[in-house]
Amino acid sequence: MKKRYQAVWVVFSLAGFMFSPPVTPPVAVAGGMTAQAAAARRLHSEKHSGKIIGVSKKARTIALSVGKGAGAHTVMIHFDAETQGMEHAGKGEKVVVYVDEGPRGLHALEIKPKLAKLPPGVSEMSPDELAGLVARGPEKGGYFLVDARPAGRYAGGHVPTAVSIPVKKLESQGAALLPKDKDFPLIFYCGGPT
Repeated sequence: MKKRYQAVWVVFSLAGFMFSPPVTPPVAVAGGMTAQAAAARRLHSEKHSGKIIGVSKKARTIALSVGKGAGAHTVMIHFDAETQGMEHAGKGEKVVVYVDEGPRGLHALEIKPKLAKLPPGVSEMSPDELAGLVARGPEKGGYFLVDARPAGRYAGGHVPTAVSIPVKKLESQGAALLPKDKDFPLIFYCGGPT
């Protein structure tokens, strides 16, 4: 039986990883809440994912189309100055909205772009997990890290230990660019949501 690579995709902000430590110090965000408190609040919140069909800045609401087929329906979600990720709240955008119950109904805590589903056999890794591996290095950490962005972006800055293999080059040259040894995971990252 032919041996296959184990592929892992890292989802994170590259700039945040390269220029700040993996552990985020308490930083106040809108409303005086720390980033950690906001993350804890999201963890215990409900989430809705779908496509934004409308945003009213006057009414401060987002109309989100949720579900498919006969189960499809529209969810109205209110937002305010403390809602994080409003830059992702554009008509036609596919998003995940973390909500809690507010005085006007559902209240948006944070809006994130909805990422594509990973192919079978590919798993996701957190930035903290990657930072731990990078600190140990490829040999001790047992990984091969690929920066899938264009070569110019790689040259402008990249995660330490990463090898530049842009997607177009990987598509055209395939396995010839990857290590022959398939006993460790291939880790990929790019410059934005997948």
